[in-house]
Amino acid sequence: MPGRDPGPSIKDDELYEKLRDEGNSKEKAARIANAAANRGRSDVGQEGGSSPAYEDWTVDELRERAAELDVEGRSDMRKDELVEALRSH
Repeated sequence: MPGRDPGPSIKDDELYEKLRDEGNSKEKAARIANAAANRGRSDVGQEGGSSPAYEDWTVDELRERAAELDVEGRSDMRKDELVEALRSH
C-alpha cells in the first residue's frame, strides 16, 4: 500500500515495505531493512543462514516446524510428507 510510513525506527523504508509485502513479519522486515541501511544491501544479502536439510531433521522437529507454519494435517504425516509440505509451504 503506497504511502505507508513504517516509522522513524526503519532506516530503509523501501526495503522494509518490499519485505512486508513478501509476507515477512514486521520485526524481521525491520531487522533486515535496518541492517541493509547500516551495512549495505549486498552485504546483508550475502549473509544468509544455514540449516541442515529437512531429511536430516527428526519427525518431531519437522512436526514442530510444521506447527510454526500452521501446516494442516501435520500430525498424521509421515516424514517424507512433512518434508514435502514444508518445502511447498
